[in-house]
Amino acid sequence: MHQVRPTTGDSNWFVNDRFGLFIHWGLYALPARHEWVKQREEIPGDVYDSKYFTRFDPDLYDPDVWAAAASDAGMKYFVVTTKHHDGFCLWDSKLTDYKATNTPARRDLIGPMAKAFRDRDMKVGFYHSLIDWHHPNFVIDDVHSMRNHPDRAELNKTREQQQYIDYLHGQVRELLTDYGRVDMLFYDFSYPAGSRGRAADFVGKGRRDWDSEALIKLTRHLQPDILVDDRLDLFDAPGGWDYRTPEQFMPRAWPTDDAGTKVVWETCQTFSGSWGYHRDESSWKSVDQLLRMLIEVVSKGGNLLLNVGPTGRGEFDDRALDRLQGMGAWMRRHGRAIYGCTAAPPDIPTPQNCCLTWNPQTRRLYVHILAWPFKQLSLDGLAGRVEYAQLLNDASEVFLREPTPHQLEMGGADAGAVVLDLPVEQPRVEIPVVELFLK
Repeated sequence: MHQVRPTTGDSNWFVNDRFGLFIHWGLYALPARHEWVKQREEIPGDVYDSKYFTRFDPDLYDPDVWAAAASDAGMKYFVVTTKHHDGFCLWDSKLTDYKATNTPARRDLIGPMAKAFRDRDMKVGFYHSLIDWHHPNFVIDDVHSMRNHPDRAELNKTREQQQYIDYLHGQVRELLTDYGRVDMLFYDFSYPAGSRGRAADFVGKGRRDWDSEALIKLTRHLQPDILVDDRLDLFDAPGGWDYRTPEQFMPRAWPTDDAGTKVVWETCQTFSGSWGYHRDESSWKSVDQLLRMLIEVVSKGGNLLLNVGPTGRGEFDDRALDRLQGMGAWMRRHGRAIYGCTAAPPDIPTPQNCCLTWNPQTRRLYVHILAWPFKQLSLDGLAGRVEYAQLLNDASEVFLREPTPHQLEMGGADAGAVVLDLPVEQPRVEIPVVELFLK
């Protein structure tokens, strides 16, 4: 079967659950025009804080409602931004005043959220920004919100990155000590010169700027089973990462390491073009697109982490809820074609206009039909290997038969194929799935 690079953290639950919720929430929900608004618009810190820090009041925030929406959509875990790049903290950190408890919110927002999701048997993940545009000792670089400040060099003379490193590690210690079991940690992100197409003279940050070796050691000491992403700039370090994180694109095949070994992976994706709440963003994906994305990811052995940016008042907006509800309706009937599934065995070809997922424990193969065919679907390489077939949405039997001589003559099927006899009318679900019980 598939040989996958072992992880240091516990990935057993992760490769079973397959579908999670990403939450990007913070002060940037108030400008409502992208979570990088401070950097994109080069908003001075005092202006940003006077407008948004003083007015952050999510009075409609109810984490139980969030957890219910995610669970009903079929999601099995969540990851929340404890701190994003603007440096604002959603928990009552003892190391800074720049936190939710000092805004009109006046409370820790992380603790109740973790409890609400755990109460629905969902795993808990924290996103934590390595970057911090608020901290006075974070050295200004080419990604910083003050990167074009005329006095950048002068300002950096008094900044001590080591003091920021101590702060970063201290906050991670808080998060991994004060909130019970944390199942995964999404660090974000490293950007050294020369990496990912950056110029050699680009002023960025990498492992030395975070003391990543010490940070990963601390992380695994505090939470031995935790899964850690790949953004600490530790690709060559033993235990430096557990899973890969392609962002906002779909890999063409199951990602591998430099040795060609398949890796545990998860793609993080938005409903629209923004991670934080964006009032005017209009490029929202449809339920059909999102389901195709989920199916394709699992068919390549991966996970989908799908993002919601809550509003400044603490709600998922109607557009997000509409997509979550649509996905949940499909997952209710088709979840077993996702959970516990992975890529099909390599000797089973994928039919045209289909994706395949495979549950090695139950020996069931799932044919996700992306374009409904006329009456028959030929599955090459499966002659004599299928015991029974049914539509997954209603458990109605699908007849199996060998290709006819005419089909073989005219290229309608290969000699080693099994043919599914399908109804002319597509089942009334977004994407029909045929469940094959293999011998």
